[in-house]
Amino acid sequence: MQRFASPRCLRPSPPLPPAGARACNEASAVSMALLAPPPSSCHHRSAPLPVPTAASTRHLRGSLLFAAAGGRTGPTSAPMIQPRPAAVERRRCECFDLHQQIVPYAEAYTWQKSIVKRRKELVDSGQDHSDTLIALQHPPVYTLGTDSKEEYLHFNEEDAPFEVHHINRGGEVTYHGPGQLVMYPILNLRYHKEDLHWYFRSLEEVIIRALKSAFSIDASRIEGLTGVWVGDQKVAAIGIHGSRMIVYHGLALNITTDLTPFEMIDPCGIKDRGVGSIKEILKKASDGRGIDDRLLMDIAYNAMINEFAELFQLSLDINSDCSFQ
Repeated sequence: MQRFASPRCLRPSPPLPPAGARACNEASAVSMALLAPPPSSCHHRSAPLPVPTAASTRHLRGSLLFAAAGGRTGPTSAPMIQPRPAAVERRRCECFDLHQQIVPYAEAYTWQKSIVKRRKELVDSGQDHSDTLIALQHPPVYTLGTDSKEEYLHFNEEDAPFEVHHINRGGEVTYHGPGQLVMYPILNLRYHKEDLHWYFRSLEEVIIRALKSAFSIDASRIEGLTGVWVGDQKVAAIGIHGSRMIVYHGLALNITTDLTPFEMIDPCGIKDRGVGSIKEILKKASDGRGIDDRLLMDIAYNAMINEFAELFQLSLDINSDCSFQ
């Protein structure tokens, strides 16, 4: 068992007054119009990230029909989600920005659980006034959710090519590694919508909007399958665990990820579809021209946190001074 090293930036969240909390076209053309979203008034952060000069229009925002229990996950249509009028009404969310750091999985998992424990104590005392978002990368690792089956592993677990962790999120086996943007929102759904199906669809929507706004990629859902797809390639996986309406774990988006380790598993138990990355999609659209990996990660992260804050109506308090030692 690895020793958990708390990040130097971890600190109790100062209490703030609480506040209350899009079907998209299926995958089509991809362009190289890389555009980081404009600065948002719902963020407090340092200097903006560098962005390419090409411009693209933002995605036409549709809506979601949030599935009832046992419902399917396919695209539907419904009235648009109406944002609240003023950012000052938004619930605070402390964002730990480690998106360019490689954090061991066991340490990040322990960190999440410690935050959840503290949040539950705050709920009991009526002081849970802030949500949490962690953004990072992991070294190569396989994680197996509560539904995982041995048949989805193409290796002997005792002689695995990378670390293997059995964890309490739902779902099957997946792979995490460098070049993959992992985001762990720790939210109290009492302040948003007490519906796990709504939460899954909302995380998918964040990714779909971000890929459109940042890269002009038309991503979509596939009915009956959780995650986000470009054509028949899965570019983002989602898995969560919830207790007393506090949800954690989250999503993993392949940006510049080496996809080879996915060949050693049936990702999420799916045998008949492939896995893709943003870099590979953009390379096909640009005839193989070089793309800077670090810049791609920065653009993706910037777009993701903007869309996350907008959809969940959160005011992000970004801490970029985090480190694990």
